[in-house]
Amino acid sequence: MSRLLLGLLLLSTISIAVPAQTAKSRFDPDGSFWVVGNPPEGFSDFSAINLNGQRLRRLPTHGLQLNNGKTFYFKTLTVKRDDFSFTTLPRGGIYYTFAGKFLRGGVFAEQDLSDEQPVLEGVLTKYKAGKKVAEAKMKFSYFGGT
Repeated sequence: MSRLLLGLLLLSTISIAVPAQTAKSRFDPDGSFWVVGNPPEGFSDFSAINLNGQRLRRLPTHGLQLNNGKTFYFKTLTVKRDDFSFTTLPRGGIYYTFAGKFLRGGVFAEQDLSDEQPVLEGVLTKYKAGKKVAEAKMKFSYFGGT
């Protein structure tokens, strides 16, 4: 048998498993996002943006949370690395919108992220009775729950 034929025969018996998505390329930002620094004017009652797509017990429910514990649930939500946006359902005539992007990829819960390291940035807007009452470009750090 020729070397070329033998080489082709050996190559045809080798199979390589290539995963569709590696752990490094997977994107999962589930957790809480807190303002880095002091909240801007008009957002002193803001606490966090919470993502919990997997409905984990260690994480708060999906939504925007205020310091008093009130949650504004998402009406619309897009969670992509380069496009994170939402609109909340109104509560007492108030609702919020956000348009921004994540500054890193991967599975956030598996990363060693400091509470001052920005991982999300964008513009948060607050509406009351359909009128814009506050708007600010903000940076957020990540907290993965307990």
